[in-house]
Amino acid sequence: MTSTARTAAVATDRALDEAWAVLEAVPDPEIPVVSIRELGILRDVRRAADGALEVVITPTYSGCPAMSQIAEDIGHALDTADLAPYRVQTALAPAWTTDWITDDAREKLRAYGIAPPTGNCGGAEPSTNMGASAKEKVIRFVPRSLPAPACPRCGSKHTERLAQFGSTACKALYRCVDCREPFDYFKPY
Repeated sequence: MTSTARTAAVATDRALDEAWAVLEAVPDPEIPVVSIRELGILRDVRRAADGALEVVITPTYSGCPAMSQIAEDIGHALDTADLAPYRVQTALAPAWTTDWITDDAREKLRAYGIAPPTGNCGGAEPSTNMGASAKEKVIRFVPRSLPAPACPRCGSKHTERLAQFGSTACKALYRCVDCREPFDYFKPY
């Protein structure tokens, strides 16, 4: 490898590292206390054959209306950091799962007043490698009995579901029977 090629490879690695760091700070437009990376929406940042950055994102559910805003926010962050050229790609497989939400994000959701998802759906493993080696499992959407989420305000497990859909389709509306406060619950899937 020539010294010019080595310098280019190091610069490319730095640009990828910088892109990951910049995108770590991009908040979810619907839940601004967590980043798109913490929610598992940001799947990969890589170099394309033409040298452009490819940013791969996966929606939290099919038809998520926030995806265009997320792509726009990614573009703004990369432009501000002078990391062009880039393109944002949406990957639908493997499907996003609440298992990809980081532990830090779960605590941030709770502090924000949203009960994080409980349990484990056993879906595909999060991976920054979108190739054939990514571990994939079939996600089956079947009714299952889950314990009611704990109230994010008082911690009581004595809660009740008021509506299957909350402020967004990926959340349900609950109420704490003890403190009587309503709250969103991020549905596990």
